[in-house]
Amino acid sequence: MLDILNFLVASGTEEPSLTHIVMKLVFQIAVIMLVAKLAGEFTERFLKQPSVLGEILIGVVISPFLLGPYIWIPGLGPLFPVEGHGYVPVSSELYSIAQIAVILLLFIAGLETDLKLFLRYAFPAFVVGMGGVIFSFVFGQVTTVWMGHAESYMAPAALFMGAIMTATSVGITARILSEMKKLNTPEGITILGAAVVDDVLGLIVLSLVMVISEAVLHGGGISWGHLGIVSLKAFGYWVALLAVWILLAKPVAWLLRKFKSEGAWVVLILSICFFFAALSEVFGLAMIVGAYAVGLAFSQTDVAEELTERLSGFYQAFVPVFFVVTGMMVNVFAFKEVLVFGIIITLLAILSKVLGCGLPAMTVGFNIMGGTRVGVGMLPRGEVALIIASTGLARGIISQDIYGVAILMTLVTTLLAPLFLVPLFKSARSGTWKKKGEA
Repeated sequence: MLDILNFLVASGTEEPSLTHIVMKLVFQIAVIMLVAKLAGEFTERFLKQPSVLGEILIGVVISPFLLGPYIWIPGLGPLFPVEGHGYVPVSSELYSIAQIAVILLLFIAGLETDLKLFLRYAFPAFVVGMGGVIFSFVFGQVTTVWMGHAESYMAPAALFMGAIMTATSVGITARILSEMKKLNTPEGITILGAAVVDDVLGLIVLSLVMVISEAVLHGGGISWGHLGIVSLKAFGYWVALLAVWILLAKPVAWLLRKFKSEGAWVVLILSICFFFAALSEVFGLAMIVGAYAVGLAFSQTDVAEELTERLSGFYQAFVPVFFVVTGMMVNVFAFKEVLVFGIIITLLAILSKVLGCGLPAMTVGFNIMGGTRVGVGMLPRGEVALIIASTGLARGIISQDIYGVAILMTLVTTLLAPLFLVPLFKSARSGTWKKKGEA
């Protein structure tokens, strides 16, 4: 067997053969899928926490900075050495698979979002989401400068830390509320709606931060007029994309159902998702924005439930790859350099959501208990925070220590959210102000 592997790998040059690259990628995916499921199962069953925590942590363990170089395949060498380009320590091929996985994640998140329910609570959700974004961004930006990790408030590191702190995890929040059977409470609906709002706002903030960061890194001045155009273009594209597909989704789904080939309509809808995900990059937004918008539009069609079921296997297999690869990009040895900074950022990440979301909630019909529930419910950072951090690291805009702080903050807020939220919801006290005449 070893001789066969050596024969396949040999290419006669110093460059690895295509067969070598593909074979190594397949081994990597096999190992990642295995450890992701084992770690996720352990986290859910024994720690009673979302599987994403286990997936990220196992990624840290098998990263190129820890055990990765010691996982050895005969004829291939170390399975996870430091081999990426630029600031990404994993191979370009593995990173690409992870990006496809996250597009699928956001597409399915859109499919599972109740658009009518979201629109019904749009105003309270927008107020809460906006408050959370503003507080979180300012806290992250200012603290990064004050702690000496950025030279100015417009420095890329400060801007990216602010952006990383903005986005609440829709997936993690929804799961916590669902397990407590609190999704259909006023607080639950507002939390979920606000999480969607600040994810979208977080991605628009990412687009603006990237424009500013690129200008700063290349020594150019910041054109506020250009920045305004980018903002309008990004926001306008997202609104237009969502509006158009809300109108087209039902007739397109009906038309695609007419294809006789088994599963053809699923593939065609996926192709629409990937096309508009890629197009989003052209308009200055991350690919996941387009994927989420298409998923949200198709959530109102009669194919949404079946489409989610059809994609379930791919989701279960490949989405954990993104979270494991996210963990693999963490250099744990960078933590000791920024441990104090990481602890302070994590504490401020908690405070920024409790105040930034809880106080605005109290202006739109919630009392102190309801506002606290909403604020705590917005604590967990997740997919979008990790995506923003990964984007900054991959483009060389943020360093490994800032990335490590982002991962630490994400893990701690995700871990603490259910610990705080469950006791708050166990209280029989109403979270909304009673109207006149009510007992």
